[in-house]
Amino acid sequence: MTFIFDNKSTKVNQLADYLSQLIIVREYMVGEKLPSINELTRKYNVSRDTVFKAFLELKERGMVDSLQGKSYYVASQSSTVLLLLDEYTPFKDVIYKSIVKRLPETIKVDLWFHQYNEKLFNAIVANSVGRYTQYLIMNYKNDEFSQVLEKVDPKKLLLLDFGKFDKEGYSYICQNFDESLYEALVSINDDLKKYEKLVFIINKSHKHPRSSKEWFLKFCKDHNFKGEFREKIDETTLEQSCFYLVIKQEDVVDIIKQSRQTKLKFGKDAGLLAYNDMSFYEIIDDGISSISIDWEEMGRLAADFILKKGMVQTFLKTKIIKRNSF
Repeated sequence: MTFIFDNKSTKVNQLADYLSQLIIVREYMVGEKLPSINELTRKYNVSRDTVFKAFLELKERGMVDSLQGKSYYVASQSSTVLLLLDEYTPFKDVIYKSIVKRLPETIKVDLWFHQYNEKLFNAIVANSVGRYTQYLIMNYKNDEFSQVLEKVDPKKLLLLDFGKFDKEGYSYICQNFDESLYEALVSINDDLKKYEKLVFIINKSHKHPRSSKEWFLKFCKDHNFKGEFREKIDETTLEQSCFYLVIKQEDVVDIIKQSRQTKLKFGKDAGLLAYNDMSFYEIIDDGISSISIDWEEMGRLAADFILKKGMVQTFLKTKIIKRNSF
């Protein structure tokens, strides 16, 4: 493996990353003594302080240890990946488990959530630079690339989920919230003809891309449906012969509660389609239909990125899983 410094991060981080890669590929085995600070200083033409700080960085990662602060040796050949997601939901757990089950024990995954807090997002990313071998991150916004990500080596960064921004030079596994929504609704157009109105439940607090509203209206216009948006549904506004597209899991729960109070049966009196498939949708009210990408597939492709370290650029297909709710 050849090594040349660049201007993308500090020499300390670059040297630590390079030495960690040598350890991961077993150039140096567990228990083996590493070259001395003086040797590495001469070999890479850097200061002793740079080498010393690189060793400290590797100690923090748990990959090396030292004897009385002088000789350094390999403590572990594992690498650590940062997985930064937006917020916990059951389908985010699917991504995590899908990734982990495909990785060897030598690769650890640190799972963080930024909770749609931009300051927290920026802090997590900034503080993680140089500490991980790879970075799998859900960008803070769908339509704007977060500048803090420019601090991460593009070869080590995989963007997940959101992606309506310039991604040239970056790996990504994203979903399309616009045209794919339109195409998915087209695939069930005949089923929708039985309903008098299509209602999209999306309130102001939702982080779901607002552009999907435009494509929902475009579908309604192109296919002669009456369409409208609502912040929420209660027992006074739940209507028969309406088809409801619902984003958030808690809104799905609320609309099902309201349907039971009003004796309205989804699949018979009205229709229901929930965003992002979850396992319990199979058993609630004889089955809740969903519109979703394959989160298991996203995890599989992300694991491939970690293992193969090659470029991946793909948008996952949005599909509708038909059950008995329409």
